[in-house]
Amino acid sequence: MCDLAELRTRITRLAAGHRRPRWIDGVNVFATARTTQPLGGVARPVLAIVAQGAKRSMLGDQVFDYRAGQFLVVTVDLPLTSQITQAGADEPFLALGLPLEPATIAQLLLDGRPPAAPVPDGPALSVSTLTPELLDAVVRLLRLADSPGDQRVLAPAVKMEIHWRLLTGPQGGLVRQIGTADSRLALVARAIAWIDSRYDEVIRIDDLAADVGLSVSSLNRHFRAATSMSPVQYQKQLRLQRARLRLLADPTDIAGAGHAVGYTSASQFSREYRRLFGMPPSEDALRLQSDPLVIE
Repeated sequence: MCDLAELRTRITRLAAGHRRPRWIDGVNVFATARTTQPLGGVARPVLAIVAQGAKRSMLGDQVFDYRAGQFLVVTVDLPLTSQITQAGADEPFLALGLPLEPATIAQLLLDGRPPAAPVPDGPALSVSTLTPELLDAVVRLLRLADSPGDQRVLAPAVKMEIHWRLLTGPQGGLVRQIGTADSRLALVARAIAWIDSRYDEVIRIDDLAADVGLSVSSLNRHFRAATSMSPVQYQKQLRLQRARLRLLADPTDIAGAGHAVGYTSASQFSREYRRLFGMPPSEDALRLQSDPLVIE
């Protein structure tokens, strides 16, 4: 059985020399000796593991703290604000992220028939402690990075095992909804995809509800339960997150970033940007150039 020390060693070696998360065969590894200010981003469905240090992710006014030996599961696209809260030169922050695949989960539900688990009523993310079986599978996946030939053949099976460990672990009730077409989270995911395709437009909630196949009241109830915000609030955060990505690429084009995501008023863009990220776009653009990016 693998232990947390080996996970730390492997992440440290694989992430060495990379200021941003390093992607290796669909998995990202990250190491930094610095704590960070809160930074926002859209988190896709993911398994995010902390091997050393600590991290905080916020969804609206809900706070999720997790540290070495714990993981965060995100099951729909969510606009999270995250920060590294514990890191140092002697003990850097070490983390790993693995995207979760709906098709893989659906296949495992069909073929493996994992035991039923209660469906949580809360948001579409949660924190748990790593089980020995999940830790073992994750470490074996990182070992394959040393053998590209083995990695090509064996990594898909190990990733499927990781999905299985999640389905049969403490967050199984939450994770299984990713692969169930008529689950509450699947309906919210459809609504999110609809908003994502129109994030820079004025949207009508009636149109969104009709597309998902729910009444407006049911849509709002399910959407708020999963994301802690209304569809309109979600769209606003998505706009601002997309504008922020543009500023990361071009920190001088403040007006262009706001206009590109649907803002016709520069003052409104600056005001809402500051409310979400804590500083105006011009100052935040400079910070983005130097701070490590904290993403799930």
